Amino acid sequence: MLKNAFHHYINNFRGFRREIWILAIITFINRAGTMVLPFLSKYLKEDLHFTYNQVGWIMVAFGLGSMLGSWLGGKLSDRIGFYKIMIFSLFTTGISMFLIQYITTFFGLCIGMFCLMAIADMFRPAMFVSLGAYAKPENRTRALTLVRLAVNLGFAAGPALGGLIIMGIGYQGLFWVDGLSCIISISIFALLVKEKKKIIYEDKIESAAEKKSVFKDRIFWVFLFVSFVTAMIFFQLFTTLPLYHNEKFGLTEFQTGLLMTLNGLLIFALEMPTVGFMERKGIPKIKIIIWGSFIMSLSFFLLLINVWAGILIISMICISLGEILAFPFSNAFALSRAPRGQEGQYMALYTMSFSLAHIISSKVGFEIITRFGYQVNWFFMACIGVIATFCCLWIKNALILEKAS
Repeated sequence: MLKNAFHHYINNFRGFRREIWILAIITFINRAGTMVLPFLSKYLKEDLHFTYNQVGWIMVAFGLGSMLGSWLGGKLSDRIGFYKIMIFSLFTTGISMFLIQYITTFFGLCIGMFCLMAIADMFRPAMFVSLGAYAKPENRTRALTLVRLAVNLGFAAGPALGGLIIMGIGYQGLFWVDGLSCIISISIFALLVKEKKKIIYEDKIESAAEKKSVFKDRIFWVFLFVSFVTAMIFFQLFTTLPLYHNEKFGLTEFQTGLLMTLNGLLIFALEMPTVGFMERKGIPKIKIIIWGSFIMSLSFFLLLINVWAGILIISMICISLGEILAFPFSNAFALSRAPRGQEGQYMALYTMSFSLAHIISSKVGFEIITRFGYQVNWFFMACIGVIATFCCLWIKNALILEKAS
């Protein structure tokens, strides 16, 4: 029984090209070293002694830079190629990480975080386009999932190790490790992967959706709203929740890191088999995203139970399950809507929805907490998750009508 289960699990990892595995490996190295983000709000609040309002504005600058970087990354990927953008973005981000730790003023950090993220998030749409170029057409959703798996496996190790680094040598150690991981991972990529100029489109067929401009693709824009909302809910994991862990239940950085490690381990164990199963069953992507949005919303309704620390574990399990269902199929849905030769533009808008969510999530979350407390914030996040679920239902019906027309 266990042998068969293991065999089925391993089968989900077969059939990928060498370049996809290298992308996954460098993503793991980079993500394992990405320790600044999970503790950024705590660093700004507890080490630099900024107010909640100031932390919120720095996160806004962080998100605005991310939006600009996502747009530039997608635009430039279509014009000069994803390969050059990936190398420039990650290498320069590594150098920037070394420097930004020495900025400690409010306005300096607003500018520094904006510039850092404008460079760093050029990488994301370029990386999505690279998957379209290197992956076999029949494997693209699983290739996206493999890279996400590498992200989450790295994330499983990163926060717990990050908590130990903070307790041992302070927050500055995180910036050095993060910068080094960027430089090492992109150096491996440049050495082992050759640039591929053209994307293979053998799985693409002409359709009415492909002939439309992205600005006329109403289904895609509603989908972007859903992506924005689910990302806005998810980003509470890195902004308000770490502070809540400490202020309400007295958790240390290491304990918060362990909770985030639980998220990474669940993704590692369940996401690829789930994606493989859903693909074999032929379940439409939007149906899976509906369930993901609903479960993510449920996780924040659970946080309203604030008299028992164990609810943090149950909520984290729900967030993880929602993420498993929503995010890999959202990536694949966005890529599948893209017209030929405009993958960069579509994936830029998709990643920009996450960047915008980062801006709104942190600012709105901290404002609600400052004025009304944590409970109101959890209720608000849960409610917008329900709205996203209903939007997914609209998309599902719209896709049926589009296919029939």
